[in-house]
Amino acid sequence: MTDGYGSISFWGHSPSLDLLQEGKENGELEDKFSAMNLKKNSDEPEIINILLVGAADLRHLLKTVTCTNRHLKKKLHFHIIESRLEVYARHMLLLAIAFEPYQRIGLQDKVELFLELYGNSLIRAQSFEYLQKMSQEFIRMVTDFDYAKKKLPFLDITRLKFKERDVLESIFKFWKNPDRKYFDISKCWDIRVRGYLKTRYDTKMNAFDWDYHMKLAERQADIINRNEYGKWRNTGVAFENRDGEYTVPNTTLASGMVLSQEGEKVHVRGYWGDILISPFVAIGIEADHPGLFKKNNGIYQKTALNIASYNVTSMFHTLVSGEKYILSEVEEKETSSMIEEIEEEEGEGEKEESFLTEFEGVNDKNVAQSEKDEYQSIPVESFTLTFLPLDAYLTMPKKSQYQHFFDIVYFSNKSVHHLLPELAPIFADKTTVFIETAKFMVDLKKEQTHDYMTKITERAEKSGCKPVKTYNGEKDAVAVFRYLRKETQEQSFQLTRKRVLWELKTHSLTRLSLFNSEELPSYVTSCSPYFFLFCAGPSSSQDVTNTPPGGMSHHSALTSQSAFRSYRSQVTNSYSNELSFFLSLLHVYSCK
Repeated sequence: MTDGYGSISFWGHSPSLDLLQEGKENGELEDKFSAMNLKKNSDEPEIINILLVGAADLRHLLKTVTCTNRHLKKKLHFHIIESRLEVYARHMLLLAIAFEPYQRIGLQDKVELFLELYGNSLIRAQSFEYLQKMSQEFIRMVTDFDYAKKKLPFLDITRLKFKERDVLESIFKFWKNPDRKYFDISKCWDIRVRGYLKTRYDTKMNAFDWDYHMKLAERQADIINRNEYGKWRNTGVAFENRDGEYTVPNTTLASGMVLSQEGEKVHVRGYWGDILISPFVAIGIEADHPGLFKKNNGIYQKTALNIASYNVTSMFHTLVSGEKYILSEVEEKETSSMIEEIEEEEGEGEKEESFLTEFEGVNDKNVAQSEKDEYQSIPVESFTLTFLPLDAYLTMPKKSQYQHFFDIVYFSNKSVHHLLPELAPIFADKTTVFIETAKFMVDLKKEQTHDYMTKITERAEKSGCKPVKTYNGEKDAVAVFRYLRKETQEQSFQLTRKRVLWELKTHSLTRLSLFNSEELPSYVTSCSPYFFLFCAGPSSSQDVTNTPPGGMSHHSALTSQSAFRSYRSQVTNSYSNELSFFLSLLHVYSCK
């Protein structure tokens, strides 16, 4: 069988991150942003390349796009590597929901649909109708790239292998089948719970309550109500919005696993995901609105469902409007109940509504009625997303297109074993690396979480990554590391001729010398200091000791033209091609 965490992750085991903001707060991306800001006159937006390894869902992508990048207006290029193709299929579905136009589905219906398909074992009939229709769309997308580009222009699935796309097609075909004899998730869930609890199964509700109070709540997740956590542990239903019958199996949570039966290996389809941590941790325990965490007599007035609904609503609102979502003030009633239900009261002058409905232009048609129109995602310019093959972490370091490529890299705690020194070539010269800790792995003891933190730190350091600060495995959900490439003299010459020409042309330099280097982009100065030594000699009318601020003070020993020429001649034999090229550039620009 498998443990309580499962062999496949359908949601993350830590709260969502704004990857750009986290990097800036830790001083990791300042150089990257400052270099970008130098090119304000460029018509093309700067690109930040981000790699997510085993993230399991889209929470980091959506939060990053809708938070910090809302102000920076940079082009984000996300690349995703997952361990199972079922997760890629869910990514496509949840992306399609997130970018549904409001003419088809209103904001509230879209949020409820997203949460159901994201974290519920059972869904409503109208939600399954949407799933069936979109499955047909996805089948066409994975077999027709032109159609996929038309419907989801920000998504690139062309880098997946042929076999992987064939498997995706079969997954989408399975999603359309509601017959319980092929996938009875309630039965699958109960089998998993029995296998995990063993002799404690007869007192399972007490076991769930113990796990909540003694494990989950102590890890800063007490906003999750014990009743909603217990119900999810028992049935797999996490998000129930308003009144509705949750009876149809959520086929997106189905996956296969090879088991040994009577000495033979058998492929079994079932639910092999998480039955311990819950989807609440990923999107339902943190929010940017402090009013959601108010307490009354020591009890939270809101639940993880309310937090998750607010977070998803905020992200969806920003995706469409480009503006920050502001929660309207609503009357909060005092209640002794530990689970707060959002209801609409009829027959009153003013209706008491959930914050989900307080958005201008919301169309309250139900999901089934809104799907009559053809699907077309809302326009997206702020980011692109590329699905990489399952084994891409092995092949990327060998491909030139990924050399020094990624500015931000994220590893989940289930995929951190892929962080090896062999992967370092794909990191940019300065890379921010996020590693998910074991904080919310509720079956681990405190000592084990500290041991895990020590092990991932050692693994990161072997790959050239240094921790930004000292992290605590019990308190920190994510550890941030910095990768700084060690430049050698030979590596400094690897700045491509095309990049140099572009820099010179962009800034319209009329003269190139060591003593007006403040006119040059700091990017070139930092990446290739020898560039100035080889292509710029001291001017006869200038004093060589007057090195400008930000210049190359480490070459101050070159105090005369003869010394400069002597130094330059020593490296001529080793770098004759680069030298002749740079000297020709000097001649061209100095003669203008």
